[in-house]
Amino acid sequence: MTPKHSPVPTTKAEERNAFLVLAVFLAPALAFASVGTLGLAIWISQMFFGPPTG
Repeated sequence: MTPKHSPVPTTKAEERNAFLVLAVFLAPALAFASVGTLGLAIWISQMFFGPPTG
């Protein structure tokens, strides 16, 4: 039984480029989006439940 497609070997340059895209663009974008989403959720919840009391 032969595989439908053989895996294409990647070069070091392709791996470096993939790492740079993940480390420089994707990780900060995900961090920014997750912090923004959490902040928005807290802000909206405070509109319904009031500010935190101390």
